[in-house]
Amino acid sequence: MEYVYAAMLLHKVGKQIDEASVGKVLESAGVKAETARVKALVAALEGVDIDKAVKEASVVQVSAAPAAAASAGPSEADRKAEEAKKAEEAKKTEEQAAASLSALFG
Repeated sequence: MEYVYAAMLLHKVGKQIDEASVGKVLESAGVKAETARVKALVAALEGVDIDKAVKEASVVQVSAAPAAAASAGPSEADRKAEEAKKAEEAKKTEEQAAASLSALFG
């Protein structure tokens, strides 16, 4: 994640996103930059319109938030039904265990 942050910081201040710049940002933040990861990041961002990508990502995130809030979780009735189901399964398991034990001892 810190590699992406470094690229975003460089973009924000109007600097070129290249291997040397990303490496310098990471090192100044106290991160030991892995050359392969830096190269992969720079290659992946080549030709990408970062402003457009950020704008599209924020639109998707904002529009997804209401849907996530609407399906925040199970209702109280659903939770009670789930608890009852688990209790029933536990009871059946206990009965099966008791039957198995009685079969061992005749």
